[in-house]
Amino acid sequence: MQSALRVTTKVLPGNKIEIQIPPGSIGEEVEVFVVLSGSFPKKHSAIDILNQLPGQQQFKTAEAVDRYLKEERGSWER
Repeated sequence: MQSALRVTTKVLPGNKIEIQIPPGSIGEEVEVFVVLSGSFPKKHSAIDILNQLPGQQQFKTAEAVDRYLKEERGSWER
C-alpha cells in the first residue's frame, strides 16, 4: 500500500527546494510532485514572440502577400 505525505516548503536561492520526511525512509525510493502555487511569468507562444519583432506585420492580408510576390516575380523577368 502506498502512502502520501504533503509538505509545504519555500523555494531557496538557486531555485532549489528542500523537504524533510519522517524518519525510517533512508534508502527508499520516493516520487516527488511539485505544484506551483505562486504567480510565475506567463509563457509566450511562438506567434506572440514573432508578433513582437519589428516588421512582423508587413502584410495585413493574404492578398497583400500575393500582390507582393507577383510584383517581385515580375521584376525577375526584366
